[in-house]
Amino acid sequence: MQDIALLLLISGWVFVLIWIPIVIYSNRKIHPKALFIIFLTEMWERFSYYGMRALLTLYMAKVLYANLGEQQANTKAIGVYGAYTAMAYLFPVVGGVIADRFFGFRKSVIIGAALMAIGHITLGMQGIPGFESNQTIFFLSLAIIILGNGYFKPNMSSFLGTFYEPDDPRKDSAYSIFYMGVNTGSLLAMLTCGYVGQRIGWHYGFGLAGIGMTLGLILFMWLGPKYFEDKGLPNDPNAGKKPLFAGLNVNSTIILGTIVLIPVVMFLLNPNAILSRVLLAVSILILSYIIWHALSLPDRKEGQRLLVIVFLFFFHMIFWMLFEQAGGSIALFTDKNVNRMVLGTEIPASQFGALNGFFVILLAPLFSWMWMWLGKRKMEPSTPMKFLLGLFQIALGFGLIVWGARSFATDGLMPLVFLVLMYFFHTSGELSISPIGLSMISKLSPAKMVGFVMGAWYLSISLGNSMASEIGKLTAGGNLDGSKLSRTDSLVVYTDTYLLWGIYVVLGITVVLALLIPLLRKWMHGIH
Repeated sequence: MQDIALLLLISGWVFVLIWIPIVIYSNRKIHPKALFIIFLTEMWERFSYYGMRALLTLYMAKVLYANLGEQQANTKAIGVYGAYTAMAYLFPVVGGVIADRFFGFRKSVIIGAALMAIGHITLGMQGIPGFESNQTIFFLSLAIIILGNGYFKPNMSSFLGTFYEPDDPRKDSAYSIFYMGVNTGSLLAMLTCGYVGQRIGWHYGFGLAGIGMTLGLILFMWLGPKYFEDKGLPNDPNAGKKPLFAGLNVNSTIILGTIVLIPVVMFLLNPNAILSRVLLAVSILILSYIIWHALSLPDRKEGQRLLVIVFLFFFHMIFWMLFEQAGGSIALFTDKNVNRMVLGTEIPASQFGALNGFFVILLAPLFSWMWMWLGKRKMEPSTPMKFLLGLFQIALGFGLIVWGARSFATDGLMPLVFLVLMYFFHTSGELSISPIGLSMISKLSPAKMVGFVMGAWYLSISLGNSMASEIGKLTAGGNLDGSKLSRTDSLVVYTDTYLLWGIYVVLGITVVLALLIPLLRKWMHGIH
């Protein structure tokens, strides 16, 4: 009998091995060769990130916290996952500042990639005798990955921009290729690490993610110097060499500070209220500053455009709060309450995350064409309307899950088609919000504070991820005696939670946004 899961893995690699050369060959005379090095490095970095993410929640629930009983294990797993993803979007704000002022993009990317490779490989040590389920190694690895991501994530996309002039017509095309590289890595990671982790061994899946990041780092350091020219170097080569204290210069102090932060991040990863409070406090302070700045600007139009960003910050946060259930509660739901049998093979739950990357690759060109086609006919929706469409599609995706689970489930197992449809609509919602939001920041922010406002925008994703874990915990069902819920009872817990938060709450917030759209469009003052 054929192993369909393995067939999916092979098909994914065959598709990518055909597709990537076509993309590179067809664009070789249009773009600088540096784009393709950055594209492939980012692809391997996303392979490492999503490869680990595919296994993280399931590993914690099934192995690391298995002795706690189903409810506590699921609650802790979702809590740690939420803290991990929240900090993955918090530290890039700092990493971008360090690159701008001291390290430059290239050095920051190399440091970040090296840290992430180390973190993924040490995570793979979980399978070595004597290290099984070692929580110290586990949290140490996650902390190293988070700090590495802080250096890497904000600077790859910024580095790419240095190869193009601001008004270069090739720029949008370059970022489209870059974005597809991101999702190619996601697709391959979910299929490969998910299969290896659940079919062969968790530690092999984690280790494989580390190998992917190492390949990306080698590629960047090996081919980069030949094609990067003088791009990505520090703006002031001497800024980081200035002495600071105790005989250390600025650069050495930053590296030392990174090492000191490791135990702090390890502490914040354990489910607790401190991280949520820190994120909330930082977000309130930054938003308050942006509001104050907007009201203080002599140009009233510039100020009102900034206020549009503040309003949409909230709706952006809500979107990610529900979208990021994919790596938390949806992963556990898929494992327990979805009929994953395909042609006699049970597909590992961790492989289904690949649907997001697959649909992005499939739909991104269509969305790009659609917005252009509508724009030429003066029919393109405004940015706030695109946000509304994104939120509505999140609700539609959860609606399909609730409908499929309540109307078509057998013995607590929902047909697979409803999960696939959920990923389709959540991905189309992502394409209606995520790239649109990034473009909006560059259009509505005053030129002198684009970087700062972009950092604030990432905070909305961080806060959304933190809140996602709180919703996910509501699905962590279990009996009072610590025994597992039956599949039928578990299905009720999941659908009740998704009905309330994924449908009713989201649709209510969508109505609020619909009422605000005329005001927000007015405040954008002609910027579409």
